[in-house]
Amino acid sequence: MKAIQCDDFLVKEGEKVDLDKRPTRIDRLYESKDHYKKLLKTHVEDLSELQRVHYADNSYAVLLIFQAMDAAGKDSVIRHVMSGVNPQGCQVFSFKHPSAIELDHDFLWRTNCVLPERGRIGIFNRSYYEEVLIVRVHPEILSSQKIPEDLLNGKDVWKDRYESINSMEHHLYHNGTRIVKFFLHLSRAEQCQRFLDRIDEPEKNWKFSIADMKERGYWEQYMDAYEACLGATSTKRAPWYIVPADDKKNARLIVSRIIVETFRALNMSYPETSTERRAELMSIREMLVAEQQSRQ
Repeated sequence: MKAIQCDDFLVKEGEKVDLDKRPTRIDRLYESKDHYKKLLKTHVEDLSELQRVHYADNSYAVLLIFQAMDAAGKDSVIRHVMSGVNPQGCQVFSFKHPSAIELDHDFLWRTNCVLPERGRIGIFNRSYYEEVLIVRVHPEILSSQKIPEDLLNGKDVWKDRYESINSMEHHLYHNGTRIVKFFLHLSRAEQCQRFLDRIDEPEKNWKFSIADMKERGYWEQYMDAYEACLGATSTKRAPWYIVPADDKKNARLIVSRIIVETFRALNMSYPETSTERRAELMSIREMLVAEQQSRQ
């Protein structure tokens, strides 16, 4: 089987993104269902060990961002890939329609409030990128954001927001936060099939609403918005990866490999014990051993 090459899915800085040239399906990275489970298990175990070091080292924060069209599999990717991570060191946030309080602040405020601390992994299931995706497809949303009229000057709005995002991510990088962003690239045909599954399987009915069909009607506009966004905001410090998502198992293997490699690139280690601390521990050990022996 072909080994996973993370750079195959990377959006290079300054790249002009054409999603029609990016596959939504590639050759299987696994030989069978059992082989897939074995590969994912290895990735999850590697990530679990790296997360323990990350938590103990307490130097970096890691932010994972997932964006996609409806039914692309964001939830299942997060659930499967992060299944071995200690919940104490991981936080997942999903962002719905902004509240009245959130609308009284700039568009980055509500996500900045829940950025991960050092030693933790933050996961954004949708993110501040909605502000240059759904808002770009539905510009009428801007009117609810209380932005002064003289600042709503057409294309400059999106250019300004890209600059704000890049500046914020640049700032986070230089303060120890590593950001990795995933666009799960789903074909329109596969979304259609997954919507049918959600209707035909009663246990999946809750996942589907008429609003999903309405948004599907804006498919081309969303693809244009994603192309502009990915090209403008993928940087060496905060890269985007376009992950073929028609095969959910492939997508999970690709995402998990990229996350593992991201952690391996960090300069992390378990804290070293000083001579004084070691002497203190040995003294405590002697007391505990003596206690054990007195009970025998």
